[in-house]
Amino acid sequence: MNNQVRPYEPLTSQNAALVLVDHQVGLMSGVRDYSTGELKHNVVALAKAAKALNLPIVVTTTARDSMWGRPTFPELVEALPGMEIIDRSSVNAFDDARVARAIEATQRKKLIFAGISLEVCAAFPAITAVGKGLDAYVAVDASGTFSETKRQVGLLRMVQAGVIVSDYATLMVEILKDNARTEAGELYAAMDMGWAKLVGQIAQSYGK
Repeated sequence: MNNQVRPYEPLTSQNAALVLVDHQVGLMSGVRDYSTGELKHNVVALAKAAKALNLPIVVTTTARDSMWGRPTFPELVEALPGMEIIDRSSVNAFDDARVARAIEATQRKKLIFAGISLEVCAAFPAITAVGKGLDAYVAVDASGTFSETKRQVGLLRMVQAGVIVSDYATLMVEILKDNARTEAGELYAAMDMGWAKLVGQIAQSYGK
């Protein structure tokens, strides 16, 4: 396990990019660690939040016209209008030259990954990124997998390789950094967190 302690360098709008891997209809049907509705919500919220923070976004699918059940789910496509979705055959998204070029073109050294499945589609490119000297993060709750065993061993393998695992909202508010930023309102609206809405409603009621 990589136990080397490195100075904390936060995610920012200038150093981070988002890579979404294989959020496809067929693969989603097999996810067992999140409900389909919750997972869709989290992925769309992550994508919209990344847009609000002006992060470069790379989206890819694998074998969308054959074994893995067709295309990216419609709600995500709608959240990213006009976005090119790179279809590939490689298991590891980073092994596809077009995906690798798209990631490299962002010129960002901190990459946030999410994918289905967690232990393959998110983990493999994240581990590859670490091997290339980049910082890799995985938004676990915007990923998903097919059994508890896969979830646990996937998380363990990523941590062993030096990938930072987190939830999507924490990664996005780390980038926001300051609630006085003009993007804050759009960001929180994009993330659509029920508890945050409730806090706002309580604050509003006391302000009357």
